[in-house]
Amino acid sequence: MRNTVFTDLGTKDYKETWDYQTELFDAIIAEKVKNRDLSEAEQIHPNNHLIFVEHPHVYTLGKSGKKEHLLLDDQGLKEKGATYYHINRGGDITYHGPGQIVGYPILDLDQFFTDIHRYLRTIEEAVILTLAEYGIKGGRIDKYTGVWIDEEDPAKARKICAIGVKCSRWVTMHGFAFNVNSNLDYFKNIVPCGIDDKDVSSMERELGRKLDMEEVKEKLKGHLTQLFEINFI
Repeated sequence: MRNTVFTDLGTKDYKETWDYQTELFDAIIAEKVKNRDLSEAEQIHPNNHLIFVEHPHVYTLGKSGKKEHLLLDDQGLKEKGATYYHINRGGDITYHGPGQIVGYPILDLDQFFTDIHRYLRTIEEAVILTLAEYGIKGGRIDKYTGVWIDEEDPAKARKICAIGVKCSRWVTMHGFAFNVNSNLDYFKNIVPCGIDDKDVSSMERELGRKLDMEEVKEKLKGHLTQLFEINFI
């Protein structure tokens, strides 16, 4: 089992959380670099981290994204009470906000498996298993990362969880955004993940009721624990 520090930050500003992630990410990489000059007996394997957080309304654009996929100007952002950041993860533009579980696994994949595609599929699987506990069938679409509802029907397919990560020296940061009780109107101000012909959904929309966020977090955390074979400390 891989030791992983779990932290639930509650509601926290996006930039402050990004800075915190970066500190943890840089510390793991520094430890790995130091280990290269040590014998196996002397090496210290850094702890991994999993952060859960809810952000105030914010739009983030990945390295491969297009600024025009944000459909608001500065005044529009102000009116929506939202902020915007161009960040260093993969993927295009997405939205974070209240009612959404944002997860940031900061993992040394050398301790798990050095396969970024398997890493992404494992995160997807944890969300799919969580949805199944509530009677919602989640799935995947071959050419898109994330978790979808009615994925087999292009006309009905709607995304319920977006994933965008950064990986360097097999250390990950950034992660996933899982719509539980999200205000979906905020997605109308972007071309979500650069995909202009698919809808976005939430557990609340699918079930017609608000969910207990803490309950969903615990179920999701449990599936991540099993799939990644981690020991939370």
